[in-house]
Amino acid sequence: MLKGREKQIVDGRIKKIEALREEGINPYSHRFDLDEKRSWSEVIKSKFSKLKDEEKSGKKEVIAGRVMTKRSFGKLSFFSIQDLKGSIQVVVQKGEVPEEVVLDFKKIDTGDIVGVEGEVIKTRTGEISLMANKIFILTKAILPLPDKHKGLQDEEEKLRKRYLDIIMDKEVKDIFIKKQKFWSSVRNFLISREFLEVETPILEVAAGGAAATPFATHHNALDMDVYLRISMGELWQKKLLVAGYEKTFEIGRQFRNEGMDAEHLQDYSQMEFYWGYANFEDGMKLVEEMYKEIAMATIGNLKF
Repeated sequence: MLKGREKQIVDGRIKKIEALREEGINPYSHRFDLDEKRSWSEVIKSKFSKLKDEEKSGKKEVIAGRVMTKRSFGKLSFFSIQDLKGSIQVVVQKGEVPEEVVLDFKKIDTGDIVGVEGEVIKTRTGEISLMANKIFILTKAILPLPDKHKGLQDEEEKLRKRYLDIIMDKEVKDIFIKKQKFWSSVRNFLISREFLEVETPILEVAAGGAAATPFATHHNALDMDVYLRISMGELWQKKLLVAGYEKTFEIGRQFRNEGMDAEHLQDYSQMEFYWGYANFEDGMKLVEEMYKEIAMATIGNLKF
């Protein structure tokens, strides 16, 4: 149940949503037109980095993302937009932008997702920004974001509301991007060396290939108990070796019904490979090469 200051904020935002609907504006838009080669905040800042302080580029860009901060100083107002790549400042200056933009600025709140069209400028403080020409309200947020500087403090809330932690913490957001690069590089490495990617059963009559407690469930159609796998298809991949596949690997989820903590969950991703006609020394050499390739693809360095 909301109380005090938070209830006031939520009530105020609901009134804004109702007002937008009365104006014929959908506060939860279905889509927003972005160029196929969309403008990312960090790309814009890099592209126009050579502008001089208080210089206008004469170039328009369109960007979309979440409003992270919002502040006003008389006729000058600012808000920052965060997208997947970073964030950029948007400037709303009375007398310099259309009056409707000034009004739209008052309708947005931190947490909202908006689109902005504007001219790229460099402020007197040397920050690459967009001077807003149009503001498009795409999704109104009802609840406020956590404190900008403190972020999420409660560990329980961090784990239960991962989306908020990702919004507020760039390092957490980067982890998920690095994870994708990690597994893509593993897959590409093995495929480039003629390993065949396979998919083996997740439900097994007897969970094998490791010593762990499995999750059990019941297969209604066959009227029998089955188990979620505790290894990455180890026994199945060995059968594939017998069948004549000389190099196989699998990337997937496996499940162990055991203890947990922040770095140890009951289900997690793993990779196993099998290689006929090779011994442990060949495997060691392959893994060393793979680690180096993964590190360069994921982190861009062999020292970390």
